[in-house]
Amino acid sequence: MKTVFGSLLLVAAAISPALAQIDPSGEWAPRFHEDQPERIPGPDIGDYLGLPINDAARLRGDSWDASLLTLPEHQCKPHPADYGPRGPANLRIWKEYDKDTQTLIAYHTHISWQAPERTIYMDGRPHPPDYAPHTWQGFSTGKWDGDMLTVYTTHLKIGWIRRNGIPRSDKATLTEHWIRHDNYLTLVSIINDPAYLTEPFIRTTNWVEDPRQVIAPYPCEAVTEVIRAPGIVPHHLPGTNSFLNEFAKKYGVPEQAARGGAETMYPEYRQKIAAAK
Repeated sequence: MKTVFGSLLLVAAAISPALAQIDPSGEWAPRFHEDQPERIPGPDIGDYLGLPINDAARLRGDSWDASLLTLPEHQCKPHPADYGPRGPANLRIWKEYDKDTQTLIAYHTHISWQAPERTIYMDGRPHPPDYAPHTWQGFSTGKWDGDMLTVYTTHLKIGWIRRNGIPRSDKATLTEHWIRHDNYLTLVSIINDPAYLTEPFIRTTNWVEDPRQVIAPYPCEAVTEVIRAPGIVPHHLPGTNSFLNEFAKKYGVPEQAARGGAETMYPEYRQKIAAAK
């Protein structure tokens, strides 16, 4: 009887999920109550407030022209893995298993806008070497920390921190914490970028479970939106962007604060600004 009982325990352990793991699989509808002005209508030109950027990132933002997105080669770009959840991101998550061992190989995600798909490997495989190709979704591996799925991503193509020209380099890494509370899903993302950030940049995004959600296809075909001479790329030369101070004037934000930097992320910065008046 002891032998049979012990065998039953082993079988039960084999078919039971690991303790404290809460599966994020399913259909998820985005919620935009957090950072809505930035995520839906889009951020103002020159709004770098609260971003831990350096001078190189600031110069890239100052030089950016929104008309860049009318170029055919920019029209069908998907958001990269670190920004994709911030946009129109109806989300699907599903699991891939080894058919013989029934061990989990990976989670996969699909996002509605531009239909990017991402693989998060759960089988312990290493990240590729630095010289391996970089992609929009990068190379992601995951592990469980209690009931929180922690994902680490490398090999991202050059992307953006904010949709007003603030860049994110291909040297950046992304750490994510996926946390499910009943029918709510929260993503905490942390970007480390030695090229453009002086401190980690942290933000959160939320979804609610929607089992009736249907994600439509997203075909995209580049067209000529604006007729330009060959080789023309919309931009602003240094010191010529006349729109940079509009954000500060519109909202009564000190121009120094609107220029961003790590110190603008912290409450103490308000005291510094007040003392400078």
